[in-house]
Amino acid sequence: MSVRVQQEDFDVGREIAQLRASTRGVGAVASFVGVVRDLNDAAQIRTLTLEHYPGMTEKALERIVVEARQRWDVYDILVIHRVGVLKPSDQIVLVVVTSAHRGEAFAACEFVMDYLKTRAPFWKKEMTPDGERWVEARASDDEAAARW
Repeated sequence: MSVRVQQEDFDVGREIAQLRASTRGVGAVASFVGVVRDLNDAAQIRTLTLEHYPGMTEKALERIVVEARQRWDVYDILVIHRVGVLKPSDQIVLVVVTSAHRGEAFAACEFVMDYLKTRAPFWKKEMTPDGERWVEARASDDEAAARW
C-alpha cells in the first residue's frame, strides 16, 4: 500500500510498472487518472488550486485504502494525489490496484476513487475569467460513494 500527496507530476507507466513488479501473481491492473478539465459548469478554467492538511490527508487516504483491501482480494493499491496550482490537462490523481483477477481490481479502484472524492480532505479553488471560486461538493459524488 502506498499513499502520496505531492506537488510533482507522476509518470503513470512507471508507477504501474513498479506496482506490478512487487507481486508475481498479478493478473489484473486497474487504474484511474484524474485530469484537470478546461471547463467546469460552463466556465473556462485557467488554474485549479488544491489545498490540504498535511498528515491528515494522508491518513484519510490510508483509511480508504485499508477499507478497500478489506473488501476485495487485491495485492496492492497505490494512490497519488497532487496539490498546489494545476493547469488544464495536468494530472491530479492516480489510483492503481493490482490483483489476480479484473473484477476485484476494477471494484477496488472505483471504490477508492469514489471514497477519495467524498472523504479525503482536499479543497479546490478554480481561477476563471470572472475570478476565483471554491468548488462545491457534487451530489453525484455522494451518490457514487453511497453505493458501497
